[in-house]
Amino acid sequence: MNAEFFSALEDIEREKGISKGYMLDKINQALLAALKKDHPTAAENIFVRVDEDAKKIELFVRKTVVEEVEDPDTQMTLDEAKKIKKKAALEDEVDVPIETKKFGRIAAQAAKQVIIQGIREAERGMVYDEFNSKEHEILTGQVTRVEPRSGSVSVRIGSGGESTEAMLSPHEQVKGEALREGDRVKVYVVEVRRSTRGPQVLISRTHPGLVRRLFELEVPEIADGLVEVMSTAREAGSRTKMAVRSNDADVDPVGACVGPRGGRVAAIVDELGGEKIDIIPYSEDPAEYVAAALAPAQVIQVILGDGEKSCQVVVPDDQLSLAIGKEGQNARLAARLTGYKIDIGPASAAK
Repeated sequence: MNAEFFSALEDIEREKGISKGYMLDKINQALLAALKKDHPTAAENIFVRVDEDAKKIELFVRKTVVEEVEDPDTQMTLDEAKKIKKKAALEDEVDVPIETKKFGRIAAQAAKQVIIQGIREAERGMVYDEFNSKEHEILTGQVTRVEPRSGSVSVRIGSGGESTEAMLSPHEQVKGEALREGDRVKVYVVEVRRSTRGPQVLISRTHPGLVRRLFELEVPEIADGLVEVMSTAREAGSRTKMAVRSNDADVDPVGACVGPRGGRVAAIVDELGGEKIDIIPYSEDPAEYVAAALAPAQVIQVILGDGEKSCQVVVPDDQLSLAIGKEGQNARLAARLTGYKIDIGPASAAK
């Protein structure tokens, strides 16, 4: 039985990746819990001895040799002691073997539950470690369920034993995007949390990080570090602004992101369901940076404020609505991208 038991532990280690040492520790706890249920008064005297080389797990209760036994769980007579240890004497402590087949039904069930719980905890820990390393990355998942009432979408991410179900809440979904069961979808891992039910993976389709990571996958110059994404501002499903700079004088950062005939940016626009993407050159000069961020509008002048990050922008009269954008979107995204509070006015009112 013991040899088969150790063989089973090796199978668990091989198939589930749970170390034998971890499982032995959990089994030790389980056996102690079971023994203490059957022998409550001997709880402090019970111990488990594991011999991996001999493939044996032995259980003992330590008893004191006395003339007259008052508590059979912790005491034994000299005659009983001599059957185990020939040179036993009064007041000696003798380790008495316990046979597991003598466990009570409740005690055995308690041991089983501890072992099962140990396996579950180890599996959850492995899943947590797997996804924690993928925080702020893009994963491809499969839609397994769409909740009609709440609009939440369950997405299965990962593969095999190290996969988990993540919930894509309505406010993390792109407006107007209809996801159906069986769809393959790219999601951004915002955060991974531990919980009593296992790892909780927070995913998003609206996070600006999704756009950034898509460009890293699509543009080799970004992956190689030749082009750097400095900032992103996004209103999912509508428009994204992204500022890039080059770390190589021979590489045009905007051109690299757009790609030959616009192929690279087009692939990302398709992935995002037609979302518009403005790629602008980053500048250390705040006035130049703000002017570029307001593209496609033309800018006549940027007047920086004193102290706090604010500025006034002058645009041609016929460019005012373009600079502000529909419902203020262009100005809002430019402000988010640059970190500047932007006040836009027409040239006719500049004086």
